[in-house]
Amino acid sequence: MRDDTENFLASLKLNEPPLPMTAPLRAVWHGLRAEWDLAHEIVQVEDDRQSAWVHAWLHRIEGDLPNARYWYGRARKQMPAGTTQEEGAAIAAALLYSV
Repeated sequence: MRDDTENFLASLKLNEPPLPMTAPLRAVWHGLRAEWDLAHEIVQVEDDRQSAWVHAWLHRIEGDLPNARYWYGRARKQMPAGTTQEEGAAIAAALLYSV
């Protein structure tokens, strides 16, 4: 799993996300590259807990904490105390592990 996460994080330097990738993971990839609008477009049309988690994280990045709290609730997750960059990497690891 560690190698998968390291490979995922290394792929952030590429022009396109590696394939295949689930929608929530693709949104994390774009979010970690500061492509917030594209990441948000990807997850806002999804209706699952993984996407809700990514959606929460994106609103946390944006600084919209009330909206982030709503999405964390939908994801059944607590808002973490760490940085959004750390959370993005943790979400990626969790999503890679669940694939």
